[in-house]
Amino acid sequence: MTGRATRLLRIGLNVADLARGEAFYRDALGFATVTEHDAEPDWAQLLASDRAHVNSARLRLGEQALELTAFDPPGARYPTDSTAADLWFQHFAVVTNDMPTACRRLEQYGATPITQDGPQRLPPAAGSVVAYKFRDPDGHPLELIHFPPGIGDAAWHAAIPGPTIGIDHSALSIAGTKRSLAFYRALGLDILSRQVNSGPEQDCLDGLSHAVVDVIALAPVGAQTPHVELLHYRSPRGRPFDPNRQPHDIADSRLIFQVEDLPGLIAALAAVGAVASPMMPIPPRSRAASVRDPTGHAVVLLEYS
Repeated sequence: MTGRATRLLRIGLNVADLARGEAFYRDALGFATVTEHDAEPDWAQLLASDRAHVNSARLRLGEQALELTAFDPPGARYPTDSTAADLWFQHFAVVTNDMPTACRRLEQYGATPITQDGPQRLPPAAGSVVAYKFRDPDGHPLELIHFPPGIGDAAWHAAIPGPTIGIDHSALSIAGTKRSLAFYRALGLDILSRQVNSGPEQDCLDGLSHAVVDVIALAPVGAQTPHVELLHYRSPRGRPFDPNRQPHDIADSRLIFQVEDLPGLIAALAAVGAVASPMMPIPPRSRAASVRDPTGHAVVLLEYS
């Protein structure tokens, strides 16, 4: 067996206040809480936490999952004046089948806009999708996305009550494509598509000027939703990761992958220069390790027995 990721199991976000975070994702975006509990000591240790108390909640929207984690005391707040070009940027895209209603709900529950002049229809080269970016109460960037007929996963065109129906992808800014692609290919992800986005619609979407961004979509074999998108901004150039960033800081989001042959995968990642944490048992029937991609984004590898 060759070590590899088999699916993006869930996305992890740090929040300052768990109840506030749950309320926003429930009321503004339609998520439902599945579990809420004190984090197991093993899981907290895996996240490299020295916090005295760690609470978490698992939420779902359709078939996709989100994990909110609150550390006590909380870490540093989300950096001010952050943009999509800054290398700590990581968002996830929530699919909507009714963009006007979804946007009104966001406004009602206090989301902070990133996109200028409302939802943007991107050009055909970018899939003709309609997209809108915003921030949650902790400052995490997020996106609403609507797919035209024939574009995107078939699940997004099924007759599903809305206005929000699932998570399509998580996108993260990267320092460079060569090392990042080597890491995510070693993780077991294949390239789905590559494109360069630019133009006035992209500028409005990102709240930037003269944005030119390479977008590379990747996914584990046979598991295209949710997938990962790597964003390499040629212009403008963003700020690097803070070398003093801590795992409990609000901006330190996580991609949590289900994997097979965890030791083999750790070896494959080591071959491209990525050093994983020691494997840890996660009761009742799993083990896990954590690793940073070449830019600094956190990735958790979880193997079930």
